[in-house]
Amino acid sequence: MGNLLNVNQLFKNESQLTAESMSNAVPSSLSTTQWIICALACLGFTFDVYEAAALPLIARPAVTELSALQSGSAAFNLWVGVLLFVPFAIGGIFGLLGGYFTDRFGRRRVLTWSILLYGCSAFATGYANSLPTLLIFRCATMLGVCVEFVAAVAWLAELFPNPQQRESLLGYTQACGAVGGLMTTIAYYCAVTYGEHLPAIRGGHDAWRYTLIFGTLPAIPLMVIRPFLPESPIWQKKKAAGTLKRPNPLELFQPALRQTTVITTVLVACSYGAAFGALLHLPRIVPGLPQVLNLTRQQQEQTVSVVNFFFNMGDLAGRLALALLVNLIVGRRRLLRVFVAPGLVIFPLLFIYPAQHDLELLKYGVFFATALMTAQFSFWGNYLPRVYPTHLRGTGESFATNIGGRVLGTSAALLTTQLANVMPGPNSAAQLAYAAAIAGFLMYLIAMVGTVWLSEPESARLPA
Repeated sequence: MGNLLNVNQLFKNESQLTAESMSNAVPSSLSTTQWIICALACLGFTFDVYEAAALPLIARPAVTELSALQSGSAAFNLWVGVLLFVPFAIGGIFGLLGGYFTDRFGRRRVLTWSILLYGCSAFATGYANSLPTLLIFRCATMLGVCVEFVAAVAWLAELFPNPQQRESLLGYTQACGAVGGLMTTIAYYCAVTYGEHLPAIRGGHDAWRYTLIFGTLPAIPLMVIRPFLPESPIWQKKKAAGTLKRPNPLELFQPALRQTTVITTVLVACSYGAAFGALLHLPRIVPGLPQVLNLTRQQQEQTVSVVNFFFNMGDLAGRLALALLVNLIVGRRRLLRVFVAPGLVIFPLLFIYPAQHDLELLKYGVFFATALMTAQFSFWGNYLPRVYPTHLRGTGESFATNIGGRVLGTSAALLTTQLANVMPGPNSAAQLAYAAAIAGFLMYLIAMVGTVWLSEPESARLPA
């Protein structure tokens, strides 16, 4: 305990030095504390993506295991859509409150409690004994994830006042989220292949249960170390001086911020809509491919994992591309269009042909489509802190990310699963692929039009 207190005091001292030197904002090499902060931020973003990526992989086997519904039926599609949409919607609604708490009570405190919530609920999800129970625990997990992401982005942005250093660190730490998707793929593949050698859960060796429980592991070091890290110096300085305004969500719709709030909410919704309306349905589409259809159940699940690996590599490539370009392309509109414009073509073509006919071509198509999509997620993590003042930073980020992305954007999952019921096609996988093509194209079309009204940040420095 004495060592922890000494470390805590070291963090506080460095935080004070950071706050005192903020006016100079001179770029310098990272201190030991800052390296620890970046490492834990990477781990936090990794865990966020792991939890978000887990359900699309395990939705089909979980619904099959916990119900008597026939795969591809209208009721089955409805439950998959509900499991993909409702946890994110609940997380988004309560995540908005979490953004308010982040501005009201501090970034570090909210981070600590959100990690504790989703770490415990993620473990409990692996023991769900019914679809409603699975849904409830997933809602609790995503609530924690939604709050943690917003608080972490605000915290990181304010800890590094130099604009170029801040943009790069936000880009590269968010790129580590791709590791979370890769961990999900590896965990699922290992659970499918070696699950029978692991301790039984509820009398069985279901791969989806092990996959969900494995996601608890990264939360342990976060819960132990993060409470001892420094608070945001900008927020802390204003709080100590009594100049920190009370956050009011209605300010987001005052004339000065109205256009920014509305447009970013719509565009973030489109980014998430492309994921939930198209790419995240691939684990249900792959088993219907001619090269996969007649394989054994285990071989089908292994093939799903292989395709998901290309998804993960595309995730990493997209986030790294954003991190590399964020300081090279000054205009934020232009930077976003680099990733939106190609998606208008790649997304519909991917689901119209490769997703129905060619496994090898599908793998490479998934790589490029995912890169375009996840680069946008990192873009918003860099962009949003630059357009809201300190007392509204968490609230503004939370509204765009949680209401736009996690509530409106994820509803595309329901759009696709319901469209699949009325689409033409020789089987349920083909019907789902056509529905995903429509949803993906629609999201990118709206996003391309919406970039016309995206506001350019007034300065490279964060608004006070």
